[in-house]
Amino acid sequence: MTKKPYQGQFNDKEKSKQRLVEAVGEVIKSKGYTGLNATNISKEAGLDRKLISLYFGTIDNLIEIYVRGKDYWIAASGDAVEMIKENKGENTQQILEFLLQNQLSYFFNNEEMQKIVLWQISQTTQIMKEVCDERELLSLDFFALSDKELEGKNIDIRAVSAILVAGIYYLVLHAKSTDSLFCEIDINKPEGMNRIKEAIRLILKNTYNSHVNVNAS
Repeated sequence: MTKKPYQGQFNDKEKSKQRLVEAVGEVIKSKGYTGLNATNISKEAGLDRKLISLYFGTIDNLIEIYVRGKDYWIAASGDAVEMIKENKGENTQQILEFLLQNQLSYFFNNEEMQKIVLWQISQTTQIMKEVCDERELLSLDFFALSDKELEGKNIDIRAVSAILVAGIYYLVLHAKSTDSLFCEIDINKPEGMNRIKEAIRLILKNTYNSHVNVNAS
């Protein structure tokens, strides 16, 4: 019987690499993107900082591997991706409502995603630019469907979506960082969160029902 080659060293290396990648997320949650340095990451992983250079070359490569491995926006979309695939260009309001409300809940409960978004809007880096570009690709299929449904109507669904997404980001970051009211609403409480979700539904309903023809005088 042929003996299997010893895999201990290989397994130890892979486990150490995974610990370092996971440590990036823990540092982001506890210290934010400004805390992403070799000392903090290696300390969180419980490993020698020299392993970062040995396994990843640079700390930027390590961080990039972590960020690219976290499909926040896919996860936040829930079943919307499948809904888009099955849609024929009808009732896209339902998809967008589901997508935005799911994004609100996911973003509110995911501390890592909150810190990643703060990183995106606070510092210009190649990694964050590419992540933003990839996020934009997720909306292409939806807007193609909504364009079909809203053809001939003076409805800028992209602008409405942009305002709603930006509002979601700000409301959550405000609530998490200050723990205070915003327009007398506390989304840290279920009733406050439900009010925002209902507002999203109402805004989309009114937007889709504003049947103004582009050629109307």
